Amino acid sequence: MSVAIRDAAPADVPRIAEIYAHHVLHGFGTFEETPPTRDDMLGRFERIVAAGLPYLVAAKGGSVLGYAYAGPYRPRSAYRFTVEDSIYVAPEAQRRGVGAPLLMRLIERCAAAGMKQVVAVIGDSANAGSIRVHEKCGFTHTGTLRHVGFKQNRWVDTVLMQRGLP
Repeated sequence: MSVAIRDAAPADVPRIAEIYAHHVLHGFGTFEETPPTRDDMLGRFERIVAAGLPYLVAAKGGSVLGYAYAGPYRPRSAYRFTVEDSIYVAPEAQRRGVGAPLLMRLIERCAAAGMKQVVAVIGDSANAGSIRVHEKCGFTHTGTLRHVGFKQNRWVDTVLMQRGLP
């Protein structure tokens, strides 16, 4: 599937919130258990953009099929050149070639912004799709934190992956 990747806009936030709510309620890619409101999602979007970090959407025919952004990895100043990526694809667009181009563009934008490392904290060690997309985009596995989250009545791991930038 061919998608257009562009900067997200405030008008995209309702669809972004809808995609994210699906992952909150039905998956382990995020450890949130209650979907944030549209206003919460707008605030999150505004904080990322105000920090000068990329927030992108993948769209086809005007419909947003996925989104990705880079946020600060940790608040301490020594981490200022490291970001954590987040990427979510609408259920109807999964396994259709949306994730990898979206993540690659995010990586390019992070490099252009002077970042040196991108860290992925992937919810659920069984999240093969996200792990595969990150591997395809040059990330390497750096560790697994076992049973660090409890969601939907089960213990969930996180997989840590990392990619250096030029």
